[in-house]
Amino acid sequence: KVHKGQDGQEDVSSFLEDFKALTSQIRDHAFKIFQKRGASEGKAVDDWLEAERSLTCATESELIEKDSAFQLSVAVPGFAEKDIKVTALPDELVVSAVSEHRHEKDEGNIHFCEFAEKQLFRRFELPKAINVDKVTASVDKGILRVTAEKAQQEKLAARAA
Repeated sequence: KVHKGQDGQEDVSSFLEDFKALTSQIRDHAFKIFQKRGASEGKAVDDWLEAERSLTCATESELIEKDSAFQLSVAVPGFAEKDIKVTALPDELVVSAVSEHRHEKDEGNIHFCEFAEKQLFRRFELPKAINVDKVTASVDKGILRVTAEKAQQEKLAARAA
């Protein structure tokens, strides 16, 4: 599903809440890393980056500009389509998703598990404005494809006036 935000007309507060929650999780985890290494000063950036890497994933992406639209492709391996959210703003696209992994008690003896909760949060600034009402998204074979139609110049001029 594509969430649209344009000049405050659509509610994008859930997008901001998600971003604040993710930032808070990273901050809390960075503090735990700081405490774990003895609360010694001088490595705050390293702690933050380690926390960010352990809680989020950076996936491959590409943005292609065509005559009338932008085509964004983002790798989303391990994320269910229902858990992926695209937020379209007049000059950017934001992709976010959460993937959870849990074990049931009757699964047997688990010797190790490298699966974990993953969060994806990517913000893509666009070189030209888009029409947020004409943004579509689909997932196929682990690739999210977003098509965003460019805004027409006369609409931009009318907004500026």
